[in-house]
Amino acid sequence: MHLPEEYLNQMKKLLGEEYPAFLATYEKPPSRGLRVNTLKIPVKEMLERISFQLKPIPWCETGFFYDHDQDRPGKHVFHAAGLYYIQDPSAMAAAEALNPQPGEKVLDLCAAPGGKTTQIAAKMEGQGLLVANEISPQRRKALVENLERCGISHTTVLGESPERLAERFSGFFDRILIDAPCSGEGMFRKDPDTCERWSTKATKQCAGVQSEILNAASPMLRPGGILTYSTCTFNPRENEEILQRFLEAHPDYETTPVPGFHHFQPARPEWGDSSPGLSRAARLWPHHLHGEGHFIAVLKKAEGPEGTKQRPGKFPPVSADAVKTYQEFVREVLSTGATEGPFTLYGDHLYQIREDLPSLKGLKVERPGFYLGQVKRKRFVPSHTWAMTLTPGRVQRTLSFDVEDPDLYRYLRGEALPLHNGKKGWTLVTVDRFPLGWGKISGGLLKNHYPKRLRWDPI
Repeated sequence: MHLPEEYLNQMKKLLGEEYPAFLATYEKPPSRGLRVNTLKIPVKEMLERISFQLKPIPWCETGFFYDHDQDRPGKHVFHAAGLYYIQDPSAMAAAEALNPQPGEKVLDLCAAPGGKTTQIAAKMEGQGLLVANEISPQRRKALVENLERCGISHTTVLGESPERLAERFSGFFDRILIDAPCSGEGMFRKDPDTCERWSTKATKQCAGVQSEILNAASPMLRPGGILTYSTCTFNPRENEEILQRFLEAHPDYETTPVPGFHHFQPARPEWGDSSPGLSRAARLWPHHLHGEGHFIAVLKKAEGPEGTKQRPGKFPPVSADAVKTYQEFVREVLSTGATEGPFTLYGDHLYQIREDLPSLKGLKVERPGFYLGQVKRKRFVPSHTWAMTLTPGRVQRTLSFDVEDPDLYRYLRGEALPLHNGKKGWTLVTVDRFPLGWGKISGGLLKNHYPKRLRWDPI
């Protein structure tokens, strides 16, 4: 790997006698990890079902190292079923540090591609409100796809600048994660393109953006709330210096120790402004642990009077005909646990939304809430998102495949499947009883409704 000379000089100056050990990590393959999605399966059961050679990640009880040369968990059907998420081991530490709780209101401000968002959702146990924001339209699509695959139903997905969000969500959130866009020095082993784009000028530009994001996020946090700031870069300009400037400008914040701190190295106050509070932030160095590297700081906002409470927003109404069409689908397809309102329609797309969600009018909305499906005249077409949250006990018709069944892979490739029996109608397709998507039985065939964008390549 060709590393920029300026970068090498920077790291040599910063690390001193540690520099040779740090440099040697570039001769090693990147660390690989997966995190069990406990919204779908307990860790113990997941370990019993798979044959991958896994080792626990010390700072994340649901995370495991895997051997990329031996195993390919991203190509296993359990990945398509959302039973786990492929994620850099060090990146798992940020959501652990945020420590969201069930029932809270949480903002993931720079959310794509969704690793930390899905981790937050699992820790919230599907309870409360999770707002995932991503300003890039292309990256937002990847975010939605990962939320969908992991069966997450309590998320609103937006695509706004932090400044615009602050106008709408003043004092609204209990916790905020800012995994800030950065120069990505911790990604060089995994992504050579990031290395090619690196420059000193880029680090300065990133620092400017990071300061703007932090300052805009602050008003959205309630008094006593927690803000976690993280990057995947080593540059002090984007870490200690950013944190120092923010604390100087916001005396109502203080740093608190990062959970799992004993696994990491302390941040370096001398790389900021020698404020002792900076040492409570953590650095994850690749020559000290298995991971690509991260910087994490946990900030607590001082207790104080609550601001003006946000009024619940008004959303596009749902016509009586649309409600009737949805209810008919529920009666014909579900056996229990119908999703209740409040509902809203965006075009012909039906969503369940939170009653306490502020108005989203004028904002870029990717998903206002839990996407249920399309109301097409007198029929309802259920979403793949909904399918991925269901269990066989909640639907009247299921078609369950074993992992080794050839027909399972025909389904994943988008093929129709002949059936000798089976009642006509929408059917939940599962692997080992974990949902994969919809099919519709008609005329002795299971018509395939697995999304085209997800279909596996022909063998």
